[in-house]
Amino acid sequence: MEDRLGVYICSGCGIGEAVDLEKVEAAAVKECGATVCRRHETLCGSEGTDCVLGDIAHESLNRVVIAACSPRHGPDLPVPDGVFLERLPFREHAAWSHEPGHEDTEDLAVDMVRMAVAKVRKTEEPGRHPEPEAFSKAVLVVGGGLAGLTAALSLADLGTETVVVEKEEDLGGWGRGLAADLPVEPPFDEPTHSPVPSLGAAVERHDNVTVHKGRTIRSITGSPGDFDVTLSGGETFRAGAIVLATGAVPYDASKLGALGYGKTPDVVTARQFEAMAALKSYTRPSDNGSVRSVTFLQCAGSRDPDHLPYCSADCCARSLKQAHLFLKDDPGATAYIVYQDIRMPGRLEHLYEAVQDHSGLFLTRGDVAAVDEVDRGRLRVAVENTFLGEAIHIESDLVVLAVGMVPTTAGAEENPILNLGYRLGTDLPETKYGFPDSEFICFPYETRRTAILAAGMVRRPMTPSEAIFDARGAALKAYQALHLIDQGMAVHPRSMDVSFPDFHLSRCTQCKRCTEECPFGALDEDEKGTPWPNPTRCRRCGICMGSCPERIVSFKDYSVPIVSAMIKAIEIPGEEEGKPRVLSLICENDAYPVLDILGLYRIRYSPHIRFVPVRCLGSVNVVWINDALATGFDGVLLFACKHGDDYQCHYIHGSELAVKRMENVSEKLEQLVLESERVQIHEIEMTDYEKIPGIIDAFMKTLKKIGANPFKGL
Repeated sequence: MEDRLGVYICSGCGIGEAVDLEKVEAAAVKECGATVCRRHETLCGSEGTDCVLGDIAHESLNRVVIAACSPRHGPDLPVPDGVFLERLPFREHAAWSHEPGHEDTEDLAVDMVRMAVAKVRKTEEPGRHPEPEAFSKAVLVVGGGLAGLTAALSLADLGTETVVVEKEEDLGGWGRGLAADLPVEPPFDEPTHSPVPSLGAAVERHDNVTVHKGRTIRSITGSPGDFDVTLSGGETFRAGAIVLATGAVPYDASKLGALGYGKTPDVVTARQFEAMAALKSYTRPSDNGSVRSVTFLQCAGSRDPDHLPYCSADCCARSLKQAHLFLKDDPGATAYIVYQDIRMPGRLEHLYEAVQDHSGLFLTRGDVAAVDEVDRGRLRVAVENTFLGEAIHIESDLVVLAVGMVPTTAGAEENPILNLGYRLGTDLPETKYGFPDSEFICFPYETRRTAILAAGMVRRPMTPSEAIFDARGAALKAYQALHLIDQGMAVHPRSMDVSFPDFHLSRCTQCKRCTEECPFGALDEDEKGTPWPNPTRCRRCGICMGSCPERIVSFKDYSVPIVSAMIKAIEIPGEEEGKPRVLSLICENDAYPVLDILGLYRIRYSPHIRFVPVRCLGSVNVVWINDALATGFDGVLLFACKHGDDYQCHYIHGSELAVKRMENVSEKLEQLVLESERVQIHEIEMTDYEKIPGIIDAFMKTLKKIGANPFKGL
């Protein structure tokens, strides 16, 4: 089909005053060959959108560029299938962030149109893949505790077929045997009955739920929409998505000998004390003597670099709850709580306020120096660094350790839970603490395995009320994943993207870089090392495209040729003009939106830089940098999301891969006899918007110092 291009330029919001729109229109028609080129003062309004949609229908346009406000602020345009649309942030990136009426601002505007036209001209129809007829609409929930039961009931109430697998013979998990649980609803000021029994009953009688108790997962093969699940009892079924809610287990108290555990049976864990509270029978394990005083030691193994560096979230609240139950059962008894900090997430502060007023409860901040048996049936806890500034000693009949919690996924390589048939491992990748690895800040519940969601204490330390909300969120994410996969769309962060990577395997050298670097396990490989795509696992990040030295990977709307065409569309001033030209490849997730913020605040930066948004810095193929330098760009500036222990990279390690690949760029610069300073990479958070102008200015000064690219004009 013949390309019929429409270019629409907004003149409102100060754009018309800042940019010579006649110059832009002339470039669109004469250089870019626009079939239709129109100017409108409100392209974001109904009249403007009607104008564009009318031209698409009457002029048979199939390529459309709208130069107006940022796509993050402008309306979505419901263009027909086969029409490729690109929205340019003319307002934020040109008119609002550069000097009005200056020729450099106008040159920038024209280049933005040239790049957009080059992109839509190269874009092709993605095509539907794979066919959804065989996809399962069921969700597997692994774990029958509070989070698992909540997720299962939420899904079932949405009309979704749900399968619950619990390794124990009864549902309920840890919450099954509690005397009382932490409050999960107002007024949050006293312990309440555990919601687990009623949840379990509701799940078992729900028509949309199948429950397998006393079973573990033998294997899960396949991909989202088409998981084949085999249980330990031989049962098999298919699922479209999975919610992992296997919870957490107490840290191994035998490692806490410094707190007296193992030295005397009268030092017990919080779970052991919970069993006493359930029976309303508080006795010393050493001699079955009655207990009239208890000392609770907080952070037993938590917030300790030698054990668990993190806070386990609900230990403080559970100790307060247990102290409350103990004192309620024996009003004349005494309870002591020794803490580092009292942490009461959310509205549990109301429980703290209510319980601390009990006359038999004493709280003190301090560090436990020793736990010793002073005589038969009595223990002494030495506490240092107290509020009094001196050491104190507390004697009681029993010492209870508020032991930290460890996710059940920790060490899954020895005791796998899901037994996935993935090339990159049988279970979910873990953080250094054992929790499922994910982009946990922007996309909670999501893991590095598409359509496998984590919920509850297995995802992070949390309280029961948080686990309930967490499970509902994961259930909705699983429900969303089912429907997106059914329509051939991606889940986060490119939600609803219908493109898939194409692999031209005839040129594949079996280097395995794409299979090894994919963060989501979307690629398996055959015995020769040839990649074997699993389309529904893919999140369209393009990291495989950036990793391939032969450039055999591409998307219909994002490829090496498409971005190369955008780069080549940029006009390079001659050296005699004294204007440097810098290419910036910038991550669309955290870094690119920063430019919108700069525009909104009218913060200016050099007009000599041209930004090309990329899906992830990990998708950047070094050929773009090589070609840019070889064709005369004075420098290349890359902006990535931050990576590290608390990373913000939406594609897990895309930024990290980009940094490593810059080593290859350095080698290429040496081959071209160019200075290594001509290419720089910076990591940016969205809150770093004020830093970008300074980074750009410093880079421009560096280029001025080392001089123009000697390949300019060749």
